[in-house]
Amino acid sequence: MLRRRNLLTTLLIALPWALLLTLWHQYPTTRYLSLLRKTDENVTSKALLNGTSALKEEGLPSCIRQQQSIGATPKVIQNYVYSRPPPWSDALPTIFVITPTYTRPVQKAELTRLANTFLHVQNLHWVVVEDSPRRTNLVSNLLEKAGLNFTHLNVETPKSLKLGLSWIPSHTPRGTLQRNLGLHWLRDSFSNTAPPEGVVYFADDDNTYSLELFEEMRYTRRVSVWPVAFVGGLRYESPKVSPAGKVVGWKTVFDPNRPFAIDMAGFAISIKLILEKPQASFKLEGVKGGYQETSLLKDLVTMDGLEPKAANCTKVLVWHTRTERPTLVNEGKRGFTDPRVEV
Repeated sequence: MLRRRNLLTTLLIALPWALLLTLWHQYPTTRYLSLLRKTDENVTSKALLNGTSALKEEGLPSCIRQQQSIGATPKVIQNYVYSRPPPWSDALPTIFVITPTYTRPVQKAELTRLANTFLHVQNLHWVVVEDSPRRTNLVSNLLEKAGLNFTHLNVETPKSLKLGLSWIPSHTPRGTLQRNLGLHWLRDSFSNTAPPEGVVYFADDDNTYSLELFEEMRYTRRVSVWPVAFVGGLRYESPKVSPAGKVVGWKTVFDPNRPFAIDMAGFAISIKLILEKPQASFKLEGVKGGYQETSLLKDLVTMDGLEPKAANCTKVLVWHTRTERPTLVNEGKRGFTDPRVEV
């Protein structure tokens, strides 16, 4: 009789635990917690729709309530809203972008990044000028596949004029001949036809550009200007703008007394002004370092005629970035890599 009583007691103790373990395996804690989370989200959503917060009623600070709401309900946009490139509009001025480029390991990467930016800009025509004796297949193929309006040109800089190889102290910086060829193409293209409304911008392939920048420059009347980041040993260089909205000087350390102490990425020129001043170009001789921009702008405009953009030159919309030069010390060893593969 005693043994039967002990057996019954053991069963009564063990049976609840067995049932509990069975339920535990069938409904793990993760599912239980997820059910609790969904319940909390529903409560929060209803409270927000009613203009109140259930958490606020419990006395929790608003910052904690906001963090929980952000963490619990991420915003996901699934609608495809982008078409490349945006449709051409006769009502918008055209942006002619002149980009000098030269052969190097990162050339395709730089141009690809730039093309991906331009695909978002409406009414853009890209003038790519190679520093090469001929137009290369790499650049030709990239432009054909990019889906942009483009013109592909080439002119080789003589070795005697290339940076670091000239015996003349004021040697020609890289890209001068290429930018001048781009200007020549524009003037030649509209020599017998009425010029369109639009601007000319010199966009190097190693910079980073905000899409907002192109809308800022689009309606330039003569010459518009703005800050450029990571130049001259500073976080940014910028025109000095008076309270009246006029450019009165330059925020720069390197030779601030230059007539136009501005980076190549820091200005755009009206296409009509380019056509009205056929003599205006980047000078090849007698130009000191940092004076290339001045050599062009002095024939086009005075400081009084400059138009400050980017919220009176208080916003940075272009960055003078450079892709790190890749380390290729293992090339040519043990058959690496296939030179026929385009990089």
